[in-house]
Amino acid sequence: MWFDIFVIGIGLSMDSFSVSVCKGLAMKKLDMKKALLCGIYFGFFQGFMPLVGYLLGASFESLVTSIDHWIAFVLLSFIGGNMIREALSGEEETISDDTGFKEMLLLAIATSIDALSVGVTFAFLEMNIWLAVIMIGCTTFVLSILGAVLGHRFGRMLGNRAQILGGIILIFIGLKILLEHLGIIG
Repeated sequence: MWFDIFVIGIGLSMDSFSVSVCKGLAMKKLDMKKALLCGIYFGFFQGFMPLVGYLLGASFESLVTSIDHWIAFVLLSFIGGNMIREALSGEEETISDDTGFKEMLLLAIATSIDALSVGVTFAFLEMNIWLAVIMIGCTTFVLSILGAVLGHRFGRMLGNRAQILGGIILIFIGLKILLEHLGIIG
């Protein structure tokens, strides 16, 4: 179970990683304080939002337990597909190196909406939410710092590839949940 949560954490953190790469790209000089702030904001919200989703999902669990695997599959596939679509749209997102409260709060919320939906699926899967919150938050924290550093060091080489990879990971996890529930894989 912890490995699945870790992989979900990586998939969810790709939006935050991508934004952190952009923050790093915008830095004239590598600023570790700004990289750390990316990790703190994005890590906190990516960890917190699944908890909110879990609490919402737990409230409605009895209504949807017979179709929970389909809900998980559809939500994760939709989120992953949306991440891939956004990455392939060709629209250039311009992000400054500003790490002020308002800027980072808005970015952290925007990049963690997907995690809210994933949290709803955790309620249906009877996932250990505290393990998930900690692992997703920590994974995003580390990858966001790494994203800012890599963005500064390697420039535009990474581009939207991280977001595409995150989308693919979420789709495969959704498919795995569905196939396990249907008894096709163990």
